[in-house]
Amino acid sequence: MALIKSVHSTTRSFLDFATKVYVESSKIKNFPDTRILLRNTGGRSSSHDVPLLHSVQEIYTDSSLPFADVTSYLKNWIFVPSEPVMHQLPYSLMANSWSQESVLQSPSITDVLNTYHHVVLGGTFDRLHVGHKVLLMESAMRANAFVTVGVTDGHMNHKKTLPELLQPCGNRIQDVYEFLHDVKPWVAHKDIIVPITDPFGPSITEADMGCIVVSQETRKGGAAVNKRRLEKDLNELDIHEIQIISDDHHGAHEEDKISSSSQRMRLLGSLLCPPEPDPKLPKVPYVIGLTGGIASGKTSVCRRLEKLGAGVIDCDKLGHLAYLPGTDAFQDVVKEFGTDIVGDDGHINRKALGAKVFADKSRLTVLNQIVWPAIARKARELISQYANEGRPVCILDAAVLLEAHWDDFTHEIWSCIIPKKEAMQRIMDRDKLSEDTALQRIESQMSNEDRVQRSHVVLCTYWQPEYTQQQCCHFDIF
Repeated sequence: MALIKSVHSTTRSFLDFATKVYVESSKIKNFPDTRILLRNTGGRSSSHDVPLLHSVQEIYTDSSLPFADVTSYLKNWIFVPSEPVMHQLPYSLMANSWSQESVLQSPSITDVLNTYHHVVLGGTFDRLHVGHKVLLMESAMRANAFVTVGVTDGHMNHKKTLPELLQPCGNRIQDVYEFLHDVKPWVAHKDIIVPITDPFGPSITEADMGCIVVSQETRKGGAAVNKRRLEKDLNELDIHEIQIISDDHHGAHEEDKISSSSQRMRLLGSLLCPPEPDPKLPKVPYVIGLTGGIASGKTSVCRRLEKLGAGVIDCDKLGHLAYLPGTDAFQDVVKEFGTDIVGDDGHINRKALGAKVFADKSRLTVLNQIVWPAIARKARELISQYANEGRPVCILDAAVLLEAHWDDFTHEIWSCIIPKKEAMQRIMDRDKLSEDTALQRIESQMSNEDRVQRSHVVLCTYWQPEYTQQQCCHFDIF
């Protein structure tokens, strides 16, 4: 936790300085999560017995005073539970800032910010980054009593990049609350940090609001809010716009601004949560269960992992072998679905069988109960074979890995995801199916969201092949 002293007046100069601190500190590798405390800024002073929700580990200050004097000063307006480590701010953060004396000077009238009883803003607030902090900080600086925050939920998130990797709405609301509580506790009220499923939320219902804080890209949204407020005979809100903060280190497929979308993209191919060791599983080979919906790009990922040295077990191919003529599964499938699914060559015609089962989930369940156990037996045999060969890593490529409970004999679960619209286009192009049929195939499977919730690693083949390769190369297990 990094803390910076605030000043008694709400000034543009301090806002510019604080913004600079957030932006510059975000560029420093391993710099602690930063909070610029506004507890003695504007309106009401805060009692020292209101503790921070995050422990104070470090204090970064521009003060040249001795450590004891700084901590004594801080304890007058925040609760410091233990002796933190104090640092002088890096020079890059202090350029064009004040001296200790100038902080105490009275600000000019033109430098004082307009403040409001009640300020409103909205956003996704996924994994709070510097852009979010600046947005929330300015809202807190301009508010004397309340900050209402709308946090997007439901269909509002469907068009986001990699919405499956969004934190749950409750987690995002809690992060916003904790940030506001730390920097200016009397404007943080849990009951007015709320999920929203439309672009307006409470911004068009509360009469005492005076200001909406927006980013450059959501300014039109602020204007739309005012239009709706006027239609409801409510006052127009002053609109204060935050500048977009550029990302100097964005990747080729990422946005050139600091964004949650880029942060989610950087999670691809990384370990989202550590797998729990299972003493029943042999250590070699290390089995990765790779799953994903139709047209998600699992095959291309398998090829890349195979080139890195992994053995691959294709459960789709094992499915073909599971009901070859002469097997028990063949007899059971024909008995259940009719002799018209058998082709002229004596084998089961997969397209004819697929037409029957994809249109009726109950029929698909019956087929799976026949075929899945046979596939699992063959997969285990191949894993044992790789173990005898000394192959260190094995990929179990299975679209229905989770539904069939084959993850019981894997060490990790990896999922390939792709936007539904892209998956539909791939299916129509590849299989020459209609849009309705393509959608039916997708919706007959487990959703991306459900797969991601149970995955240790998530991959996405939506972008260029080299980006997929980059995701596959994150690990040293090969």
